Amino acid sequence: MSVERTPANEVEQALEKVFAADSELYRGRGFMRRVGFGERPALLNIDLANAWTRPGHPFSCGGMDVIIPGVQRLLAAARPAGIPVVYTTTAYAVTDGPSTDMGIWHRKIPLEELRLGTDAVAIDERIAPEPGEQVIVKKAASAFHGTYLSGFLKAAGVDTVVVTGVTMAGCVRHSVEDAIAEGFRPIVVRECVGDRVAGVVEWNLFDIEAKFGDVEPLERVLEYLEGLARRSREGRTPAEAPLRTEPASS
Repeated sequence: MSVERTPANEVEQALEKVFAADSELYRGRGFMRRVGFGERPALLNIDLANAWTRPGHPFSCGGMDVIIPGVQRLLAAARPAGIPVVYTTTAYAVTDGPSTDMGIWHRKIPLEELRLGTDAVAIDERIAPEPGEQVIVKKAASAFHGTYLSGFLKAAGVDTVVVTGVTMAGCVRHSVEDAIAEGFRPIVVRECVGDRVAGVVEWNLFDIEAKFGDVEPLERVLEYLEGLARRSREGRTPAEAPLRTEPASS
């Protein structure tokens, strides 16, 4: 029996109506507060490797015509400011037997596509890491779970993580939840996250905005990063030129 799918734009329009009402409920109960931008961010790009960014893979996600150019702009703003740039990919070395490094996750999803050292798990060359930038191979959804990410960020004095990547319902969401649990301010860049299923992005952005971090448009995040770069060129410290951490009043 065939199943008729609802077009993605119809799903998004329906969710917008639902979330508008639900946002009022949350705000009335004290949710949807702002964590704001901090003084020392890092750019965290979640699983923007070929298996997710290129077509033809089980893990392929849509929206790369928007996500990749957006991440390119973020990189161009972050690097001159000396902001730490971190990438993650998910890859296995062993999936079977007592020596598996992926637990039982391979029983649920097609991890056989993500073998360590293959092109599938390499970061997309359009947003390739530069020398000195971290590429973390993770074995679970969260970029923090079982990795050195938290220690690395804390050693660098980071207080804010600007998050991009895929998937919104999985690795991005869990990384954001763990980021705030570890004491970092999560800022999710709206145009630079994606997934495979219509509606999943909108739902998770709504829920993150309600409970775990701030969802910001790309242009506002670029303004923030470019302000840091400008301040760095001028040799000013955060105390001398504090950043605005709340949205401008309309």
